[in-house]
Amino acid sequence: MKAILIQYEKLEYTDGSILEVKLWLVPKLKDKPHGYKYSLSFIQEGIRVIGYDNAEGKGDHRHIRGKESPYKFKNIERLVRDFLNDVEKIKRGEI
Repeated sequence: MKAILIQYEKLEYTDGSILEVKLWLVPKLKDKPHGYKYSLSFIQEGIRVIGYDNAEGKGDHRHIRGKESPYKFKNIERLVRDFLNDVEKIKRGEI
């Protein structure tokens, strides 16, 4: 089975920041046991300040202001909600 794109959203804000969400359905593998591949990013002034992804061989993780940490994937809805919550925290200057 090839990866099947199930969601793609790209929002460009008036301040120049960009929010992009890409989700694919993939075969369940060791590094993607839930059967999803994803890349969610928030960019400000050309720099990714938040990223959630599960790049090949790295498993589920997130990047916040250049620091990488593990991410506990529960489901797609929670993934998107956690990402958007972090975006709001960045916008408010909390992280």
